[in-house]
Amino acid sequence: MTRAAFIKTLSFGSAGILLSTTAEARASASERRRADFFFTRLQYLSGDWNVDERMPSNLLNSLVEYTTIEIDTREKVVPLSDKEVLHSPFCYLSGHKLVEFTARERDNFEAYVRNGGFVFVDDCNHDIDGLFAKSFEAQMAATFGPQALLKIPNDHEIYRNFFHFEKGPPTTAFELNGWGDDLVHDYLKAIEIEGRIRVLYSNKDYGCEWDYDFRNKRWLAEDNTKFGVNIVIYAMTA
Repeated sequence: MTRAAFIKTLSFGSAGILLSTTAEARASASERRRADFFFTRLQYLSGDWNVDERMPSNLLNSLVEYTTIEIDTREKVVPLSDKEVLHSPFCYLSGHKLVEFTARERDNFEAYVRNGGFVFVDDCNHDIDGLFAKSFEAQMAATFGPQALLKIPNDHEIYRNFFHFEKGPPTTAFELNGWGDDLVHDYLKAIEIEGRIRVLYSNKDYGCEWDYDFRNKRWLAEDNTKFGVNIVIYAMTA
């Protein structure tokens, strides 16, 4: 898909979710079957899952710009309680508030991860001691064990599989403005299964960093979404 085609097909409703007619929905489903990649946002009951509404289109545009991956340009929102999540190549989960999975949400999350899925989890509070961080980490400990979510080294493959980030995870403009931690987080955490990341967890608030109209990237000295491309490439080869 070319950049021009991407711009032509992209459209959003008031909540950042494509509003489709029945015919458009069928066309979208057909495109998704042909696509190598589609972006799935996980909807969960306990928190504010629908944050950073422009981020998905920005990241999808970067995949168009820098790679030859065939993508579906429409963000897909799937309830974590729905078995449909098990068919997604990549899932995104974010928010500011409480993360407390229902039994069905927890079962689906665990099944998806253990069966080779990839979830990118981004803390919109950009705070290691905030509610999202504490509650999400507690969910991971209860599901995968207390030592499952660990820091990954800054020379990990994910920092060099497409673009190179010699110092590890790139810093965002938001993380010093968190809820009192006043820290730049120089690491990411992950749950690895059989040597591969299945849950990538960030307190750096990449979602807010990338939450702008992709056409405004021309004003940046350096495209700050490039690390997102690395994450997707890793997810597709994990």
